[in-house]
Amino acid sequence: MAAKDKTKVVRVTQIGSPIGRRRDQRQTLIGLGLNKMHRTRELEDTPSVRGMINKIPHLVRVEDVE
Repeated sequence: MAAKDKTKVVRVTQIGSPIGRRRDQRQTLIGLGLNKMHRTRELEDTPSVRGMINKIPHLVRVEDVE
């Protein structure tokens, strides 16, 4: 029996408003699937997702999901 390859998941919650932010920051929130305050998404932990999160750390809260 082969062990299943577990994909890491991160839970991203929007905690800041995009009002008054640069357009690219607003587009990054939309790219993560966030468009309203306190909305949460569980996303695959990939370098591209981490890069998006690192671009807007002041607007999101990140938690690792086991």
